[in-house]
Amino acid sequence: MKYLHTMVRVSDIAASLRFYCDLLGLREVRRTNNEAGRYTLVFLAAPGDEAAQVELTDNWDPEEYRGGRNFGHLAYEVDDIYAACETLMAGGVTIARPPRDGRMAFVRSPDGISIELLQAGGALPTREPWLSMPNSGTW
Repeated sequence: MKYLHTMVRVSDIAASLRFYCDLLGLREVRRTNNEAGRYTLVFLAAPGDEAAQVELTDNWDPEEYRGGRNFGHLAYEVDDIYAACETLMAGGVTIARPPRDGRMAFVRSPDGISIELLQAGGALPTREPWLSMPNSGTW
């Protein structure tokens, strides 16, 4: 058995690619457009780890997706959790669970998918503004 990917449906492929690629740092590894099925599949992976992929499914016919929290979450290890959160915040992403412990944070994709960020190695020393930043919404 071999892990292939996790699929999430997205309602706005451009907003999702901005979030996952431009802000979170994933890279597109392949894309498939299916005219007959009226959908686009975009496969993303963390740099240097193409074996673990996320498949963004963009159905061309509008549909409202609910229950992102029911999915659980995607988790990514980052080199510097504070820098990752700063990049996301600068891009307009709300840090739902700030990295107060220097180790873990949660954000949400444009479609409400919960994303967990974990510090590589041990926790970083705690520091402001993260230490006193409250949770925002659900994660």
